[in-house]
Amino acid sequence: MKNHALKVFRQPPEHLNCAQSVLHAWREVTGNTSIALADLKPFGGGRAPAGLCGALHAACLVAPDWAEALKQNFAERLGSRYCKELRAAKVHPCETCVGQAAELLELQIKEDTRSGGANSRPPTE
Repeated sequence: MKNHALKVFRQPPEHLNCAQSVLHAWREVTGNTSIALADLKPFGGGRAPAGLCGALHAACLVAPDWAEALKQNFAERLGSRYCKELRAAKVHPCETCVGQAAELLELQIKEDTRSGGANSRPPTE
């Protein structure tokens, strides 16, 4: 999933933002197209709700049952879950955030599948 997201992030012809790139990866890996890429266009560049990183916001949007775990793991890896803080620290570029959000989403899916949890299949339409 990480490679799918990074392959399209800010690349022609679509020039997808961070949130759209994670959604694109989700759609490619799961086949779930219930959310349109255009729906996440407003959430890149620090404009996700509550100031969240847009890539993290997209991961939480497609997997709401895993949102808290995704937020916690993202913050543990990168030092914050908020775009403004991440950008100000100048430690992790947006590409890193996109990659980490996609990777954590994929890891959460795999972990839940292994444990046979209620979400042993990715959420669908």
